[in-house]
Amino acid sequence: MITALFEIQILFMETLNGKNILMVGATGGIGSKAVKLLVDSGAKLFLAGRNPDKLQQVANDNGVPVERTFALDISKPDAVNELKAKYFDQFFSIDILINAAGIGIIKPMDTLTELDFLQSLNYNLYAPFLLIKAFLPLMKEVKKGLIINIPGVLGKVPMAGAAAYSASKYGLVGMMQSIREELKRTDIRITNLFLGGVDSPFWDTIDLKVQREKMVQADEAAKAIWFLCQQPRSGVVSEMVLQPFNHQAI
Repeated sequence: MITALFEIQILFMETLNGKNILMVGATGGIGSKAVKLLVDSGAKLFLAGRNPDKLQQVANDNGVPVERTFALDISKPDAVNELKAKYFDQFFSIDILINAAGIGIIKPMDTLTELDFLQSLNYNLYAPFLLIKAFLPLMKEVKKGLIINIPGVLGKVPMAGAAAYSASKYGLVGMMQSIREELKRTDIRITNLFLGGVDSPFWDTIDLKVQREKMVQADEAAKAIWFLCQQPRSGVVSEMVLQPFNHQAI
């Protein structure tokens, strides 16, 4: 089904050739694979991520110049402002902002700490807020652009042990829905990608028994991002849900 969908998209979706894209979270399991698809489609990417060594590796693997990369903690306002300055040293405009960054803290309430909760809000809600504050004004100037966030299915359906994570992702969804209302008189589009159960490094530090072999593969999740970047000018995909066939929550 996914393969057929991507074949159909060629007929009516927008080209990525020459588009300026900021990929935040480029070092993640999904983000790094999406980078390759976007570069191979002719897009010009600026890559941001937390780990400078991984960031440089992703850039090298995909032919992205070092000056189009920036390692940062996206929950720090000064760092996001520096990212903005470095981005616009390279590009005069931003067509697509992809936020594939975040953290996953999955713990029951009896072991969930205040720090766990605040970190979840900091990286999954406050950091996207900072990115929007930095880059949305430039989109508003030209009244067009695309913003893609990845709340995950836990931004729609709660799960035991995900109080902090779901709180941050529900907050992200609500924030973006409110911003969408402010942008109705523009061609700026907002898309939420609800991924559920993707076999990525997200699960490496989470103490849960999960069947990773039955999860959505990171390559397929990356294709969803690539597909969403090519939305037709006449419409918008407000949200997409991609989850394992045998573990559907929505």
